[in-house]
Amino acid sequence: MEKEKLEGRPTVSLIPGDGIGPEICRAVRKVLRRAGAELDWEVVEIPPLEERGRREIEQLHERVVASVQKNRFGLKGPITTPVGSGHRSITVALRQDLGLYANLRPARTVAPRFSPCGEVDLVVVRENTEGLYSGIEHRVGEDFGESVKLISRSASERIIRFACEYALGNDREKVTAIHKANILKCSDGLFLDVFRQLEEEYPQLTLEEMIVDNAAMQLVTDPGQFDVLVAPNLYGDILSDLSAGLIGGLGLAPGGNIGEEFALFEAVHGSAPDIAGENKANPLALLFSSLMMLEELGQESVAERIDKAARAVLRSGKDLTPDLGGDGTTDGLARALSAQLEEVG
Repeated sequence: MEKEKLEGRPTVSLIPGDGIGPEICRAVRKVLRRAGAELDWEVVEIPPLEERGRREIEQLHERVVASVQKNRFGLKGPITTPVGSGHRSITVALRQDLGLYANLRPARTVAPRFSPCGEVDLVVVRENTEGLYSGIEHRVGEDFGESVKLISRSASERIIRFACEYALGNDREKVTAIHKANILKCSDGLFLDVFRQLEEEYPQLTLEEMIVDNAAMQLVTDPGQFDVLVAPNLYGDILSDLSAGLIGGLGLAPGGNIGEEFALFEAVHGSAPDIAGENKANPLALLFSSLMMLEELGQESVAERIDKAARAVLRSGKDLTPDLGGDGTTDGLARALSAQLEEVG
């Protein structure tokens, strides 16, 4: 999507999710309101899904899709996905059904005290619609499971172009393609072939390639060498979480899902049902995700003010939630952020 300033006051779909989702969404809305963000909300509730039938889950999913299609922009809290059984991931289904082919996950140091590897400023661009996340799998008898990994030329070219155009539009100089083409010669080999074929179209950029396991090691030992990484679905998921660890954890890591027509922004972390309702959840990852959304909506000045306020609060070490080493609360951190907004002007 191209950045734009919409006519009038935009309405954004808000999907609070479950677990800690409603708590962090409330906190983020308070901070955005205090900062003067020009937004109205259409709230689409997602109740806990564990005991709901397949058709009811499908209907909830359809409501979310319809809302984002109408409003074009959405902000989503975490939604629990059962491990090993149960319903398919609602989040993955939304990305596929809304055509949100690019998952954008910046990893940027927001306070040095939380970055174990020094200053970090990189972006993982993850293909969002195919690969092993296509969900094509089945059991072969009782003792084997088989999953199909889909890599297409069209989706590979689309995500690689997205990464290169993002780099050019954000004053970045290098794009690194992540792959395992030394082993997966047909699927990852195709992804890498497309990357190489596009190289001459972007002479302004340095285009490099790196095997995924080496990239994981290099991110830990020398993250400063990276700028924009572009990767198939699974590798992008894993490396973006690793990158979050370089800046202080998933509680500080924003994410955006971008398509040609729609965009859905979300925190990278999960629903943390073990602390739901205890006023302990950290809203910063969702807040930083909302800043990505504000920039897409043309409200860069508001996003910049909130970013400055959040950095100041993180540097102070006060009012931080337990995951950040403090003993503060969700509401308390939201109040601290709101108060800091007055300081940054």
